[in-house]
Amino acid sequence: MDELGTAVVALHALEPRSRANGPGVRFVVWFQGCNLGCPGCYNPETHEGDAPIQTRTGELAAQIAAAKGIEGVSISGGEPMQQPEALLELLTILRQTTELSLLVFSGYRRAEVERMALGPAILDQLDVLIDGRFVSTQRLATGLRGSRNQGIVLLSDRYQEAEVAATPPAEIKISASGEVVLTGVDPLVLDD
Repeated sequence: MDELGTAVVALHALEPRSRANGPGVRFVVWFQGCNLGCPGCYNPETHEGDAPIQTRTGELAAQIAAAKGIEGVSISGGEPMQQPEALLELLTILRQTTELSLLVFSGYRRAEVERMALGPAILDQLDVLIDGRFVSTQRLATGLRGSRNQGIVLLSDRYQEAEVAATPPAEIKISASGEVVLTGVDPLVLDD
């Protein structure tokens, strides 16, 4: 890693306050890019193409740290593990400078992450990992798991599994400018 906070991270979107992406009120970061190709994925717009947001990990960490009234950070995608240097750097900064809980959604199983070059270091920073590829024939869409095969992996004693599983499956947010944001593991679909 270069100097801490200088890695560039490709992001799809940010949501400064969410209750449907982990326990409590959370800042949500969606990474851009995923080549796992899970059929039926509900975030296909995060897979390919240019990232709508590119920033340095230090700038993103400062933005998150400045957010008021949040309990933690949830990182989703796309696939966060496919930007391992930036993910590790962001998690390390947040762990060193805040008391926020850290949760990552990944299509990789924990055992796969453990075999990645930076995987063990990433896991060391997390409180919770939601792991496993989405399998549409096993759709669950509750308890932060999109499908039954996915797991809730507790990596610290910060939460109990029931607290994580009690996360609401969806939320609708409307910004002051009228933008509608639908998030969660079972986001609603609005007709045009």
